[in-house]
Amino acid sequence: MLYYLFDWLNNSLDVPGTGVFQYISFRAAAAVITSLLITIVFGKRLINFLKKKQVGETVRDLGLQGQKEKEGTPTMGGLIILGAILIPTLLFAKLENIYIIIMLITTIWLGALGFLDDYIKVFRKNKAGLSGKLKIVGQVILGIVVGSMIYFHPDMTIKEKQEIAQYSQSHNLQNTSNYEKAKQKFMEESSRSTKTTIPFVKNNEFDYSWLIKWTGDDYKSYAWIVFIPIVIFFITAISNGANLTDGIDGLATGTSAIIGSCLAILAWVSGNIIFANYLDIMYIPNVGELTIYISAFVGATLGFLWYNTYPAQIFMGDTGSLAIGGIIAVFAILIRKELLIPIMCGIFIAENLSVIMQVSYFKITKRKYGEGKRLFLMAPLHHHYQKKGYAEPKIVQRFMIVCIILAVTTILTLKLR
Repeated sequence: MLYYLFDWLNNSLDVPGTGVFQYISFRAAAAVITSLLITIVFGKRLINFLKKKQVGETVRDLGLQGQKEKEGTPTMGGLIILGAILIPTLLFAKLENIYIIIMLITTIWLGALGFLDDYIKVFRKNKAGLSGKLKIVGQVILGIVVGSMIYFHPDMTIKEKQEIAQYSQSHNLQNTSNYEKAKQKFMEESSRSTKTTIPFVKNNEFDYSWLIKWTGDDYKSYAWIVFIPIVIFFITAISNGANLTDGIDGLATGTSAIIGSCLAILAWVSGNIIFANYLDIMYIPNVGELTIYISAFVGATLGFLWYNTYPAQIFMGDTGSLAIGGIIAVFAILIRKELLIPIMCGIFIAENLSVIMQVSYFKITKRKYGEGKRLFLMAPLHHHYQKKGYAEPKIVQRFMIVCIILAVTTILTLKLR
């Protein structure tokens, strides 16, 4: 909203300094600062309010050191994360941008789904919360909506790297006087596509429509049959992965901030003609606006870490964890980098796989030997290390170091082919 005010002041009244709002970098920085201030300033007030309302966490006795001490810690702190994402986005982003609209829908939908789960646990005193099936249904519905919008909306377009190179040679994109003209022409001539980025391959573009090429010459018309299920898969996998990671103080929050910073860089270069040409990647018109949203996301998660670091004063609950995982997945899909998720979100995936492997191995061995056996001392993976005697802060710090390595590797894949 402030963007439109300052745009009017700049264009209509020519007020000095108001033109700075035209720069994505300035608005992204403003979004980070604003989201940090919201979480830090209002976080304490939310903690006091939740304590007053006795909105505390019910902790199962898993035999883990320090677990019972967390009993009664305020939960549903994800509300402050969601607010710190939404408010700066509404203030500084172009709200007619289709990418921003999709991210707002994702944030509100998954936030509401997680809130409903926490509400049932806290106020209805039902420890099970929302059933797993209903959570999956909610995530699938979001996947269908997001996948359909990406596939069918006329503004969801790309410009392939070969075209960028040709156009840069003929118009000298390094000359800033030609930048805006080139950018406008690219947006006018860009085309809808189901192409995405695939890592470690020289020609690093993969078209999902190729999976159904065997159906006939008009196979591209039916690419949505493959594309939408893939979108659903990533959203459910990463959303649930973040939810599982949120088991010890600061782990989900810290790793999400690192992943968000990685996504901010990827969105920035994908939405800039010059950087896209230099890195030899596809250019995505208008996607640079997502830098404002993801900057608010990073600020919100870092600000929440102020109160969520060990020993946590507040937990995000499913209100936050379901939302941040889904946000990361949808964002990666929008910037055509979802196939980098296995690297970038390696911590979330490891947590997911540890649970799947533990449950599967237990069932197989029980059926075969009459007694179930376990691969890990406990799942998810961070509890395995707790059982081995590692302190929570050490586990969190080491997981975050691994997450930083994975994030840097993800960025390097743009050139390592």
